[in-house]
Amino acid sequence: MTSTFNGNEDAALYGNRFATREVPTREFPARGMPALDAMRLVGEDLALEGDPARNLATFVTTWMEPEAQRIIAENLHRNFIDHAEYPRTAEIEQRCIRMLADLFHAPGETTGARTQGSSEAIMLGGLSLKWNWRTRRAAAGASASSPNLVFGGDVHVVWEKFCRYFDVEPRIVPLQPGKYTIGPEDVRAHIDENTIGVAAVLGTTFTGHKDDIAGINDLLVRIKHERGIDVPLHVDAASGGFVWPFLYPDSAWDFRLEQVRSINVSGHKFGLVYPGIGWLIFREKADLAEDLVFTENYLGKTDSTFTLNFSTGSAMVLAQYYNLVRYGRAGYTYIMKNMQANARVLGEKLAAMGQFELIGADEEQLPLVAFRLAADNGFDEFDLAWQLAAERGWMVPAYTLPPDAQQVTIMRALVKETMSREHVDTLARDIAEACATLAKKGGAHELERNRIITGPGH
Repeated sequence: MTSTFNGNEDAALYGNRFATREVPTREFPARGMPALDAMRLVGEDLALEGDPARNLATFVTTWMEPEAQRIIAENLHRNFIDHAEYPRTAEIEQRCIRMLADLFHAPGETTGARTQGSSEAIMLGGLSLKWNWRTRRAAAGASASSPNLVFGGDVHVVWEKFCRYFDVEPRIVPLQPGKYTIGPEDVRAHIDENTIGVAAVLGTTFTGHKDDIAGINDLLVRIKHERGIDVPLHVDAASGGFVWPFLYPDSAWDFRLEQVRSINVSGHKFGLVYPGIGWLIFREKADLAEDLVFTENYLGKTDSTFTLNFSTGSAMVLAQYYNLVRYGRAGYTYIMKNMQANARVLGEKLAAMGQFELIGADEEQLPLVAFRLAADNGFDEFDLAWQLAAERGWMVPAYTLPPDAQQVTIMRALVKETMSREHVDTLARDIAEACATLAKKGGAHELERNRIITGPGH
């Protein structure tokens, strides 16, 4: 029997009609396609991406429990901002804010906001610092024309974005070789009457350590008493806010410190929620500048809004609440300690190879391993990152540190909830084998190495 080939009919009967045809990429399609075809088209594109389980660069959550995924799937259609129609979702947001304020030792009644990750939270926190500074300057009959913000070179790029977008002078404390966080001795010279605040980091994306937040707080307290300048402290706890309370509960970095007035944290990092969800928590209601809060009633109910965006999904707010009540303090502590234990094992295995220097492994740190090559072996960290990705599928970023430590190149392996001890053992073996391969061939080919996208991660 002779068979005939009819593309559309056979594709409908036997499989994907885009197996031998170009997919839509530029022109708006004139006609649609069956739902199954559209699903397969998207799925085949995504099949070319990396494996999230081997992505040790990202801080963002890549796994949640099936029950949490069900909550997310069943609530993707809810617009969070519509409190008139979805008042229970609004209540759940407030529950999360109150629970986080309690976790961060807020002294009394407080306020805050759900945000699209820590980037929006930082923008809002910075705006409140600026508005409150302007109020203080007006009360003193002084000019408010030259605001500045002090932070270290170890911050996320969003802090520089805030300064550029909202016309604030960034006073960036440079890092130094061997010193990758900042403390009071670095901050002191940059503070004056135009300083709207100091931003300190809890868990940097570069090495996983924290700034000397307690020391900076003590400096700001002294400045307030000796010079009459009240400079608030904002803690960027995007990564560390869900880690330090459980791994280092006695380490004071939060509202236990007098000058800490606001904290941001990413629920979609160690809060264990899919992207994107962040939180901004104020020490007390007075720390949120009133002029930044708007009221509206065109969704059927008078509501206050304090966000840069308006419409957004409810699903991740509900997923965050699920995690808070699902795990509690005991559960989060268990998970963080497991991650920390595996990170320490990985660090020990790398140190035992004799080829690597660990960065601050004996300090308070996120559950990760920051390391660099200890000697010139004919290849560098970028070569190793490429070799691991090309040969084993591991995404372990290599990157240079910010000025004035830009000559230092390090790597970072983030150990998350889904990385088991077996994965740690396998990664260590793969790193050793990659080093052996690179030593034999004298490094990676320059063109191949440049295909790797490197950076401190998000």
